[in-house]
Amino acid sequence: MMKSRIGIVVATLAAGLVASGCVSTGTFEQMQADKDQQIKTLQQQNASLEQEKATLQDMKSTLEKQKADLEAQGAALAQEKAALEQKNQATQQQVGTLEQQKAALQAASEQRQQQYDELVKSLSSEVEKGQLKVKQYQNMLSVDLAEQIFFDSGQATLKPGGKEILKKVADALKGYDNKIIRVVGHTDDVPIAKALRNKFPSNWELSVARATTVVRFLQDAGVPPERMVASGRGEYDPIDTNLTSQGRQNNRRIEILLIDKSLSDEIEKSIK
Repeated sequence: MMKSRIGIVVATLAAGLVASGCVSTGTFEQMQADKDQQIKTLQQQNASLEQEKATLQDMKSTLEKQKADLEAQGAALAQEKAALEQKNQATQQQVGTLEQQKAALQAASEQRQQQYDELVKSLSSEVEKGQLKVKQYQNMLSVDLAEQIFFDSGQATLKPGGKEILKKVADALKGYDNKIIRVVGHTDDVPIAKALRNKFPSNWELSVARATTVVRFLQDAGVPPERMVASGRGEYDPIDTNLTSQGRQNNRRIEILLIDKSLSDEIEKSIK
């Protein structure tokens, strides 16, 4: 349209000039060719400008896309930073918890050692005489009583000498409020004599009866009954051979276990 308008203008001017006799036909044609060339040049410049405009528009779109990508990366990095900070905070809390648990375990270990030392000290004379043994485990203390000092063969009645020792044991146990006291009777594998089978049909009954006798004595001596458990293992938990008299004597024993109350509660929960 632009070219046609310019051509009309040029033709009109040229016609006027020719009519007035100012220019010749050759001059007019030259002028028209020059104008056509100018128009062509302008059109080329316009096309070039349009191309540059399109290029700039593409560059703008690319930059806007890069900007959006960078903003998305920035948001992702911010989220990752927040997640890492949260993870670091959780790790610090875990470290703090572990430190507390470590301190608690150390305190518990020191307490167990102190309790063991105090128990051994309070029963030192009986330990030296071989009347009982004191052992220490991770969460338990154990007092093993020699059976022959406490009971006659095949009987569950305490002997006077055994009562004196058990009185000292009871005094020592009163201070362990955080312990469950489990009294366990043990025997050798020699069958119960026929004359006693009406009362104790097997070593099971004899071991339980002896444990119960000890528990009742400890209760009468002031140990809270709710902290005690009586049980019997018969001949089924030996610590020595039953092929010798000394081995059988070692197997006939009363075992008093002092178990951490927390451990006992966990065991009961797992059973339930």
